[in-house]
Formats: sequence, structure tokens, C-alpha cells
Amino acid sequence: MASSPQPEERAASRLWHITLSVAGQEAPLGEVRRALEQLAHDHPFLLTSRYANDHAEIRYWEEARDLHDAAAVALRLWGEHRSTARLPPWEIVGLEVIGRRTYQQRVAEGYGPPPASPVGVHPF
Repeated sequence: MASSPQPEERAASRLWHITLSVAGQEAPLGEVRRALEQLAHDHPFLLTSRYANDHAEIRYWEEARDLHDAAAVALRLWGEHRSTARLPPWEIVGLEVIGRRTYQQRVAEGYGPPPASPVGVHPF
């Protein structure tokens, strides 16, 4: 008797370092800061945000099966939280998704994004 096929094992989730860049028309700095602080509250994996009155950079770790899934989640982040966090109506102008090993290698070699410290929301 032939054995029944085994269900495919789910691919293990991995950590991906996300850098999401957004930009648009100028907004008051206080409102941008408050919106990014609310986003950090709503999205607990947010490590750090840097902002100016016409652009921001958001960096965080995302757990996902593969790069495609991590990128898809990252690309939805700004739009899905736009109304609840009252984010500026900016558009995504950049996205970098790298694996944990690549992130660590870049930092060790001195040419990658420095570790997010201090954690939180800060002006550029």
C-alpha cells in the first residue's frame, strides 16, 4: 500500500530588516512626529523612524516566510495605517528588504545601516 503524500512543510519564518522611505508635500513637524509615534504604537515591531516635514524613513524587523512576503507587508504598512495613525498623505518612494544575515554582515563591514539607536521617533 502506497503511503499518502505528506502535506508540504511550511517554510520557516525568517527575520527581514525593512527600510521604508516615504515623501510628499510638507506637513507640520509636530503632526508628522505624532503620526509616526502612533504608527510605532500600532506596529510594535517598529524600531526607529526619522522624519522631516516632507519625508520620513521607517526601519523595523518583519517576520515573514520570504522576501516577497516581507516586501508585500512593508508596502501595505503606510496605507493601512494612514487613517488610524493620521499619517501624512505621502507616497512610498523607497523600500529595502534585506535578510538578517545580510544586515549583520553590512553592519560588521561598516557600510550598512547602523543599528537603530536610539530606538524611537527622531528628526533627521
